[in-house]
Amino acid sequence: MNGPVVATAATGPATEQSIARDLAKRGVWVAPLFLALGAAMGGWHGLASAGLAVGLVCVNFLLAASLMTITARISLGLMMGTVLFGYLIRLALIALVVFAVRDLPWFHRAAFGLTVVVTHLGLLIWETRYVSASLAFPGLKPGFPTTRTNP
Repeated sequence: MNGPVVATAATGPATEQSIARDLAKRGVWVAPLFLALGAAMGGWHGLASAGLAVGLVCVNFLLAASLMTITARISLGLMMGTVLFGYLIRLALIALVVFAVRDLPWFHRAAFGLTVVVTHLGLLIWETRYVSASLAFPGLKPGFPTTRTNP
């Protein structure tokens, strides 16, 4: 008697990688806005702090996707554990960066904190427009927005 087939590892395309690259690309697009906001908040110190924050957010998204891609090919259970504990580890890495630079003269806490929070949430909300919620096209919507034509 054959039982149900249970997937133990992912074999399909790594859609999380394309989504993370798209998030990082959008992070680069909005970086000048946050750099200007940081500069308005704290001059050169705010600009440097906002730049650090945007870079940290992009690295955070790319690291999360890489961890998921690597572990999904090994075991889905391992991937689920990595997603859960990877979040905590990545949050700790952000905290370590803050602790490492918090007493440096160029670090502007308000510009950094505002940029980290708004960039994380803003990029995720913005990305929902481009992610397909269909199993037929997992990941980014096919051809959107690059193949969209204006009448």
